[in-house]
Amino acid sequence: MPKLKIAIAGIGAIGRRHVELVRASADCQLLAVVDPLPAAAAYLTELGVPQYADLAQLFAAQQPDGVILATPNALHVEQALHCIEAGVAVLVEKPLAHSVEQGLHLCERAEAVDAKVLVGHHRAHSPMLQRARELIAEGQLGDLVAVQGSALFYKPDDYFDAAPWRRQEGGGPILINLIHEIGNLRSLCGEIVAVQAMQSSHARGFAVEDTVAIGLRFANGVLGTFLLSDSAASARSWEQTSGENPDYARYADEDCYVISGKDGTLSVPTLRLKRYGQPADRSWFKPFECSVATAQRDDPLARQLAHFCAVIRGQAQPLVTARDGLRNLLIVEAIAEAARSGEVVQTAVWR
Repeated sequence: MPKLKIAIAGIGAIGRRHVELVRASADCQLLAVVDPLPAAAAYLTELGVPQYADLAQLFAAQQPDGVILATPNALHVEQALHCIEAGVAVLVEKPLAHSVEQGLHLCERAEAVDAKVLVGHHRAHSPMLQRARELIAEGQLGDLVAVQGSALFYKPDDYFDAAPWRRQEGGGPILINLIHEIGNLRSLCGEIVAVQAMQSSHARGFAVEDTVAIGLRFANGVLGTFLLSDSAASARSWEQTSGENPDYARYADEDCYVISGKDGTLSVPTLRLKRYGQPADRSWFKPFECSVATAQRDDPLARQLAHFCAVIRGQAQPLVTARDGLRNLLIVEAIAEAARSGEVVQTAVWR
């Protein structure tokens, strides 16, 4: 089967990572890069592909099988629509859009023409999350009851010095980091229908939040709590527990999600299970049967690219659809609203 031709728009840090993955793939090859800022001549020479200033120039010159959008958030909808109108499959880095309204417009257009759109919530392709979903679906925990989650980490001062806007509203962990977690929790526990939140800026004293306590209600009756902070000296974040990104230190004894059902509890990403052997054994006076499930480690970004190629060929439906991406964005915006207002926000009807 011939390799698919992939173009990558945006050759910043994440764009260059996509370039590396495409070049290493057995399923596809790099056709071109797209960026208004000229790349270094040595970099283009190494890649051996042309650079175009925008998608219009790309589509006028060549016909890719797929485009990966690794561009600024505000450009995602406009560029994804351009790909859809050109009949080209597109992988849109998260978030899907800069606002819920824009994301809804993109979803409606994509669905109207049955476009192939995959949203780049790459953690959905993690083997550990996949195994956790399987264990839950198999009934290992029984009916789900509750979930506890955390994304607690410390961003260094130079993170804020490099981009002062991160000290202002919109630059905090709710809108920058939380969307990853919402995608994970929805995939594990079901749809989120209501949220409430309290936020604080006490740790850093910036105009934006640095710590948030979140309450979640799921459609299936599960309740959840989530702690989020970019100013806590803690290892309980996905990056520091999963070990999937080598840029972060890894703590293999830590978990960032604990999911409890009537029959047992699963900790993620360690996949530690504590279960009662029989329903009659369910009592806090009785010991659990303890075990650890296994999952083969693999790079979620590489798995996402392989999945994108399968979507292009019609061999798979997108694991993270445009609607999924929109829903993740809506939940995050609802949490931001709940933190500002102090009210419970019903996400099933919000906006």
